[in-house]
Amino acid sequence: MSVELEPLRIEPGYRKVAAALTERILDRRLAAGVHMPPEIELARQLGVHRSTVREALRELETNGLLERRRGSKRMVVTRPANGAVAEGVRRALSLSDVSFQHVWEAMTMIEPPLAEAAARRHEPASLTALEDAAAQFRAHNADTQVVGRSEAVREVADFFRRLGDCAANPVLILAQEPLLQLLEPSLDAMIDQVPQARARIVTAERRIVEAVRARDAASARDWMAKHIRDFKRGYELAGMSLLQPVG
Repeated sequence: MSVELEPLRIEPGYRKVAAALTERILDRRLAAGVHMPPEIELARQLGVHRSTVREALRELETNGLLERRRGSKRMVVTRPANGAVAEGVRRALSLSDVSFQHVWEAMTMIEPPLAEAAARRHEPASLTALEDAAAQFRAHNADTQVVGRSEAVREVADFFRRLGDCAANPVLILAQEPLLQLLEPSLDAMIDQVPQARARIVTAERRIVEAVRARDAASARDWMAKHIRDFKRGYELAGMSLLQPVG
């Protein structure tokens, strides 16, 4: 009686090298800012061909763990940008048919605590950036014809990002980024169809900034909760289904 065996899965050598280097980056043996040895030296240290090292470095560069800086042939260890990491999460959520209702529920869980943390932890520089973001939206949206919808949406998202900087919590900052990316297209449509949306955003941002500046954590949390509820109300007024996919 013959026995049929499953084919062995042999991992390419460059994947093993990439995994080994990734482990060293994550445990900080290779810290951010460190220049990687030349390919030929890495190949000697790891006992592999130079072409294997080259493919491994290319994979780590794609994953945002290495970058090649201008004027240098050597790779430098870096930290993936939040936007790039979030983009992968956004794509995964989009393929899962995430609706506005799902995103809104997540925002209600993330943004009020983030605003509360911002009131407690902000530094002068991050507060100034938040104030500037709110002032820019206010200046551009006093008249709905001043800037287009796309620019208004970008400024709304920028306010949330600057609030995240005030909170100084990298987990919350990274958690909110894919949600902002998912919301931008539908927020564009909502601003277009609800005339009072811009004025209400101006008011909410002003009150949130005032609370953060005063280090009034409870008020910052409450105003952000109202702000997020207002987004949902805006979608309803625009006649948009909360169950339709976003992104």
